[in-house]
Amino acid sequence: MTVCAPHGTQSTPLTTSPGAPPTEMRRSAFTVTVDGSYAAWLALGRGTDGWFPERWTLDGPEPYAVSLPASQPEEPDSQLLPLSDGRVLIRRRVAERFALSLLYPAGPGTGEMALGAIECPRLTLLPPAPDGTSAYALVEGERHTTLWRVHGGGNGPELLSTIPGRCEGGAWLDRQGRLLALDRELDGLTKAVVVDLGRGGETSPLLQITEKSNDRLLLAEPDSGLLLVRSDAPGTDRVGWGVLGSARPVRFPECLRVPDATVTPFAAQPGQGLAPEDCAVAFRIEAGGSSWVGVWRAARKRLRQFQGPAGWLPGAGLWTADGELRLPFVTATVPCGLARLRPDEEEAAATAVASAEAVPAKVVTGEVVGAVEVPVPRPVPLQQAPCARTAGVAS
Repeated sequence: MTVCAPHGTQSTPLTTSPGAPPTEMRRSAFTVTVDGSYAAWLALGRGTDGWFPERWTLDGPEPYAVSLPASQPEEPDSQLLPLSDGRVLIRRRVAERFALSLLYPAGPGTGEMALGAIECPRLTLLPPAPDGTSAYALVEGERHTTLWRVHGGGNGPELLSTIPGRCEGGAWLDRQGRLLALDRELDGLTKAVVVDLGRGGETSPLLQITEKSNDRLLLAEPDSGLLLVRSDAPGTDRVGWGVLGSARPVRFPECLRVPDATVTPFAAQPGQGLAPEDCAVAFRIEAGGSSWVGVWRAARKRLRQFQGPAGWLPGAGLWTADGELRLPFVTATVPCGLARLRPDEEEAAATAVASAEAVPAKVVTGEVVGAVEVPVPRPVPLQQAPCARTAGVAS
């Protein structure tokens, strides 16, 4: 694992003590563009300056951060969305409406372009769109949810579709930005549905493992069609996987059950168009107030568990097509860092370490020698869900 710590980062220095945990220094909401070029989040300013937007550039030889402060600090519930052109969309609550603007570096200061506002009780930005320039949001109502395009369309926010029920989540199923998956709560059950933007926002079912199960989509990888889901169809909430358009049922591997821990996927390897079972998936594993990293492939039928880099932003990261997992981190001395892990190349060494007592990784001039793997019980082969009736993942 390689740790990149830039020499000339432009982010505001931290004022917390060197031993303070990262969660006290920065917010954990860290959003990365689909192409992995930029990321954005709210950072904590010096002293009492409060929160300010910060953009990270991730596609160079080393990461660097640029502060994008406005004339006054941001509220901690403001939401950021990076675009592939380097601008950052911000959603702010202003009284009974949500104002939307684009932020960008402008000399020594920050430029801002207003995009309009939507009056509503709650507005949530969706994950970055595949084209890197469009932005979408959900507005929750009492009995329905509306889908809006808030950037990339005409002038101002544009209402695209009205969907019965309460929707949340959001994952893009294709690289064209046409098929959007949402988790919809309707009539007491939550099911993943697809909104087809190419057909006027037409909505159709995506997941129905059983008629009475709650079936949510956690992550989708458009190139391979790999889907990671969470469902109570097996009797308790389990993480399972399927392939978009496949006739095979959703399967719930025993290795994705970690005792007394929550397992959540946050990144999948792109470019595996013909091999969904070889697509690597990174998981955030949480237990006892701690978080660490899991790496899984359906074909290998096991979940490898690793300590993340010091100061890792739990649940943040991205895969490259050639199999490198990149994990952003922040410490009191490194305000913008990116750890690079190649699980396949290090598997033999990590397995040897895991068979003995775990020891901290050794850092030598930015190189981490001997990635530490956390011992886990021996996994069993993939199984089909023990349900009365299973269904394949609908396209």
